[in-house]
Amino acid sequence: MSKRELLDRIIAQLTAEVKALTTAALATHAEATDDENKAEDKYDTRSLEASYLAHGQSKAAEEAAQAVAQFQALGARDFAAGEPVSLGALVTLTGRGRPAYFVGPRAGGTEVEADGRPVLVITPQSPLGRQLVGRRQGEAVRLEVNGRREELRIESVQ
Repeated sequence: MSKRELLDRIIAQLTAEVKALTTAALATHAEATDDENKAEDKYDTRSLEASYLAHGQSKAAEEAAQAVAQFQALGARDFAAGEPVSLGALVTLTGRGRPAYFVGPRAGGTEVEADGRPVLVITPQSPLGRQLVGRRQGEAVRLEVNGRREELRIESVQ
């Protein structure tokens, strides 16, 4: 799968997330402002709670929309042999069954599938991202996996 196709999958997943969050925020806002949810006494906080939830959902939708915009602006360039890991790199580490990691500007934790293998978006600010950025193919990284420290090598940077 090409880097462009991978980016398109990430963008499609994030766009679906924006749509779901926006729909939820609108529904919660409608509930918060519905006449049936008006407070019956000073202890009835249903409407207030719904408005807080709607605000949180709209903020999450806004952040997801910003992530979509940043991924759309990110070029789908391939990395040359020996080039260090940076934003836009697709990194694989040694070890069977490990996902590939895409270093993205936002939306860490987003997972898509590419060529039958999971690809996990990480950011340069994440613990793994901080270890990978600036390193090259063949260099070692130390990770804590299941409570154990493991040393893995960067298998490829694309």
